[in-house]
Amino acid sequence: MEKFRSHIMVCGGTGCISSRSDELIDSLKSELVKAGYDKEISVVKTGCFGFCAQGPIIKVHPDNVFYVQVGPEDAQEIVQEHIVKGRVVERLLYDEDDKDSKSDHDDIPFYKKQLRIALRNCGLLNPEDINEYIAFDGYMALGKALTEMKPIDVVKEIKESGLRGRGGGGFPTGLKWELTHKSPGDEKYIICNADEGDPGAFMDRSILEGDPHSVIEAMAIGGYATGASTGIVYIRAEYPLAIERLEIAIKQAREYGFLGKDIFGSGFDFDLIIKLGAGAFVCGEETALIHSVEGERGEPTKKPPYPSEEGYLGKPSTVNNVETYANIPVILLKGSGWFNKIGTEKSKGTKVFALAGKINNVGLVEVPMGITLREIIYDIGGGIKDGKEFKAVQTGGPSGGVITVKDLDTPIDYESLTAIGSMMGSGGMIVMDEDNCMVNIAKFYLEFTEDESCGKCTPCRVGTKRMYEILEKITNGEGEMEDLDKLRELGNMIKDSALCGLGQTAPNPVLSTMEYFYDEYLAHIKDKRCLTGECKALSKYSIDPEKCIGCTACARVCPVSCIEGEVKKLHVIDESKCIACGACYDACKFDAVIKP
Repeated sequence: MEKFRSHIMVCGGTGCISSRSDELIDSLKSELVKAGYDKEISVVKTGCFGFCAQGPIIKVHPDNVFYVQVGPEDAQEIVQEHIVKGRVVERLLYDEDDKDSKSDHDDIPFYKKQLRIALRNCGLLNPEDINEYIAFDGYMALGKALTEMKPIDVVKEIKESGLRGRGGGGFPTGLKWELTHKSPGDEKYIICNADEGDPGAFMDRSILEGDPHSVIEAMAIGGYATGASTGIVYIRAEYPLAIERLEIAIKQAREYGFLGKDIFGSGFDFDLIIKLGAGAFVCGEETALIHSVEGERGEPTKKPPYPSEEGYLGKPSTVNNVETYANIPVILLKGSGWFNKIGTEKSKGTKVFALAGKINNVGLVEVPMGITLREIIYDIGGGIKDGKEFKAVQTGGPSGGVITVKDLDTPIDYESLTAIGSMMGSGGMIVMDEDNCMVNIAKFYLEFTEDESCGKCTPCRVGTKRMYEILEKITNGEGEMEDLDKLRELGNMIKDSALCGLGQTAPNPVLSTMEYFYDEYLAHIKDKRCLTGECKALSKYSIDPEKCIGCTACARVCPVSCIEGEVKKLHVIDESKCIACGACYDACKFDAVIKP
């Protein structure tokens, strides 16, 4: 194996690749060859660093220098200044609000309150090289389980850790494994749910892209604990990079004897197969997922029986998501006592969130359970973009609800989020500011769940469609007060009678926005106005007669010629023709155009 005196780690996650990090890697390698340093310095494509707002990202080891927003055009300067001359390139360091630049990423506020367990290896190693995973204690937990522990001992360790499923419901992982372990059967299966379909969520995808071996190792451990000899990774086909790296990792694991026959000479046989999903959100529900893996239509079935008793092909099966598995090897190596000291009484460990929306530091964050929403949004997330006012945060994706400023100090754990009308979910966290219309947000989520409904049960198939139609009616300015009663009645009925979690939680965004932002619904219905201007049918611009000087700038840019007025005289907008494009608002230099 080649040895290098320094490594340039370049983010190779999907986000940074879309920002040309592949080109950056090629440029760095080319510049190293020109400088004659290609035999001393290695350029490594690694997984996601998490700080997506600042990508592409480079970290130079062992110098511990962290560069942000690096492009292919910066490669020459990095090589010549940092590598050849030993001088840090100051302009590429993270600089928060013109404060002191920071070269060590541990000093950056985005990372200070994070604790990376599931993401421990993302950005630290080459996900396509099993040797690097082994160098960071990879497959030691599997070796420990197979050579020092009985299957029930592994189950007990995971149970005592307090680890709960990170896919949304928060069911205790150890208990789920115990149920499968106790279920009679010569053939059992362990399944990884890598479907991840929430809008704005990319936690599981990033783990598979940056650390696929941790999931493979965990599934082998889970197979040993539950009695399964076959593991299935169900991943949506639209994640090509995650699939590619997973395939590479599985091949390497087989070559090294971590998958296959008689692993570690223990007599335990285990192997993995990949099943591609077509991107149906409902297949995040375990019974729908199992039907899809079987080649059937992805529809849920009523429980019991639970998959632990009758799952894939009618055999006992365990289903966990990617993030849940990523915690397993560390728990076995460091012990359940170490893990359950992190977090809260009922929610142990850490949780990964995809922080998105109207926030400065968009990215992937992993924080201890019990941290507050305020800390995530302001300390880690850097606050709201452009100095706007915080309005709400949606946790739990389409299944969750909005959380307002009055609940920002709520600790993040399963029970606390449920108590304020939201939920943990898989980890999507979308931040909204003063310019977001909450009626429109509710309509967006309803449109998503209506489209993703499998159609098996009437409450979800018909109920979500009726709710969406009512919201569309309201946002088009045709709403009536009785529509609000219908929304509540439909929402509560669907929650109580839908077959699976998709339908049971689909009304949450509507019901929570109605509770906390009722005034916006009233404005849409009574005043026929959208207070933020997002609903185009209700968003009419006007001109302040006190500020208008008749410069004609607004009229010149109006695409539908709805602004009348002579030079140096008051201009007027014909609201019947206005399409609320905002061009006049952007063109006016005198703040005379009034935004709806």
